[in-house]
Amino acid sequence: MGDPGSIPGSFAYLTVKDRSPQILTKAIDTLHRHKSEFFEKHGEKGLEAEKKAISLLSKLRNELQTDKPIVPLVEKFVDTDIWNQYLEYQQSLLNESDGKPRWFLSPWLFVECYMYRRIHEAIIQSPPIDDFDIFKELKDQNFFESQESVIALCTHLQELRKTIEDLDENQLKNEFFKILQISLWGNKCDLSLSGGEHISQKTNIMNSLEDLKPFILVNDMDRLWSLLSNYKKTREKESVTRVDIVLDNSGFELITDLVLAEFLLSSKLATKIHFYGKTIPWFVSDTTLHDFNWIIKQLKHSNNKWVSQCGVDWEDHIKMGRWVYLDHIFWTLPHDFSTMSQVAPDLHAALQKAHLIFFKGDLNYRKLTGDRRWEFTIPFHEALSGFHPAPLCSIRTLKAEVQVGLQPGQGEQLTASEPNWLTTGKYGVFQFDGPL
Repeated sequence: MGDPGSIPGSFAYLTVKDRSPQILTKAIDTLHRHKSEFFEKHGEKGLEAEKKAISLLSKLRNELQTDKPIVPLVEKFVDTDIWNQYLEYQQSLLNESDGKPRWFLSPWLFVECYMYRRIHEAIIQSPPIDDFDIFKELKDQNFFESQESVIALCTHLQELRKTIEDLDENQLKNEFFKILQISLWGNKCDLSLSGGEHISQKTNIMNSLEDLKPFILVNDMDRLWSLLSNYKKTREKESVTRVDIVLDNSGFELITDLVLAEFLLSSKLATKIHFYGKTIPWFVSDTTLHDFNWIIKQLKHSNNKWVSQCGVDWEDHIKMGRWVYLDHIFWTLPHDFSTMSQVAPDLHAALQKAHLIFFKGDLNYRKLTGDRRWEFTIPFHEALSGFHPAPLCSIRTLKAEVQVGLQPGQGEQLTASEPNWLTTGKYGVFQFDGPL
């Protein structure tokens, strides 16, 4: 599963060496800054808990920076046993004398997931602050700093909804493509990539769509349109077309995903949307249930009438069951998605009922493809290693050294002109796997 962090100069190495300690330092700093709030809420117990969480995170940072063996989780949580079994599995792959997985020698994806799981462990070991989301401030800030784009997007959506019934098929298809591209470029706002530095969407993304088109390396939007418009044409009166969206970042990206979900309902390309988020704070900016509800509430109370209208409508979709938010512990395990049917058969069975699944973002892509250094031309279908619960599409901007399904020579050409093309978030894909 992917590169270890021990190859100097690789993106994995730079992440483990620089970005990960930076994220831990920011987490420690966040706890420090909330000291008085913990005291106000919980008195001395709050201060003791803050000290304990900081000491656990400092210990974690030290283990990482000095390449100590990776240790089992100790705090009992719903996934602790699964994690510790996975640790044993990693250990069984090693031939070293002490036989312990280490930070720089283990697969990068596993080490990254393990770090975020240990951050969560530090917090749950520190009651009464054990429900504190250490990344919440950063996520909220991303949303507030992207206000202009949020207003532009909600205005466009509400105006589109007024005329959507009158659009001919070609116009509807063009609008669908626009909304898909907005969701793709919304994926640039990733706080784990920047080590928790501010990344927000300050410009109106819709004005840039034409200019950004050349940066879409694989574009299967036509196949998505064929699939969904076909469902729409053949759907019986009472039957359901369900689209599932496996979410990535909160903040601006989440708004772009909610806009996509609204468009699918308004255009009748779908009748029901399932959203999947994370059960615990993850990879700095990933969406949790709290983030999902918080964003809709923020929109509802906006001073802008179109933004507020979105909030009201979306709350209504949730009440009426047209939108359903779900989470599952599997999304925060280190496993590839090809193991889902064994590790989380209930989740796999649920996804099989979808007519189409969108997987947003880079982490989902890495787990779809096993985070391996595939040849660039290996077909996407093959890289999924047997994971095909339903027709699916990855919508992702590239921020890790894995990409499949390219044309012969395309990857080499990009490498020659832009050595870092795989990791900057500049390029994107709509990569579809389903019935041909």
